[in-house]
Amino acid sequence: MGSAAASAPSRHTFHAVDGVRLAYRELGTGRPLVLLHGYLLTGEIWLRTGIAQRLAADGRRLILPDLRGHGDSGRPHDPADYPRDALSTDGLALLAHLGLRDYDLGGYSLGGRIAARMMALGARPGRALIGGTGLDPIVHAEGRGDDYRRVLGNFGTFTAGSPEAQMEGWVTAAGGDPIALMRVLDTFVDTPPRDLARVPVPTLVFAGDADTSRGSVEDLAALLPHGRLLRVPGDHFDALQTPGLIEKLAEFLAGWPALRC
Repeated sequence: MGSAAASAPSRHTFHAVDGVRLAYRELGTGRPLVLLHGYLLTGEIWLRTGIAQRLAADGRRLILPDLRGHGDSGRPHDPADYPRDALSTDGLALLAHLGLRDYDLGGYSLGGRIAARMMALGARPGRALIGGTGLDPIVHAEGRGDDYRRVLGNFGTFTAGSPEAQMEGWVTAAGGDPIALMRVLDTFVDTPPRDLARVPVPTLVFAGDADTSRGSVEDLAALLPHGRLLRVPGDHFDALQTPGLIEKLAEFLAGWPALRC
């Protein structure tokens, strides 16, 4: 347990189907678990919260990609490099690149939406984790992100202390590229509820109890044929660090339907 948790993640790259270079980290050995991060973040979030280390210590191979336009992955500015559904296509390409057939899949916020979309497109993990998103951002994804567009498209023009300036600070602190991040918003596509209703994967849908502005997690869990719901203390930004969450995720991944909510 100690050696897996203490080891540093290795870094790797591969090329998406359209040639954009994509990066990912790996930690631990064992059953593969792909975890997708949220918008403006990188795969590092799973390490900063300790989730990756804890699950690796359970005997898992954690695979933590940086999404297109984020982190160490390619961040081109050409709109042609951000086709519709690019993030889901990239996720499926990562599975193919690694030759994964028996694996688990998860994501938080935008990463959760991508995980759901990948399963609607045919990905079949053994178990899935969808955190920080409800149903509406998945079924009505196109055109979302107006507030982000306004900030990213007018970087450096906002009054200090304003919510917009705060968002600028987040992007800058994360080393984000405003143009690339804005292009990412153009890749979103809707996923029809009927496609989610056909996903046969045991899925844990989880969110902070104060995270109520990103659609209904209750509706998402109810729509998925094998969905389970977990509410934890916290809002969208601190739910991943809620005490006890990691143990609940580990318990769910260890065997359906062992989770007690």
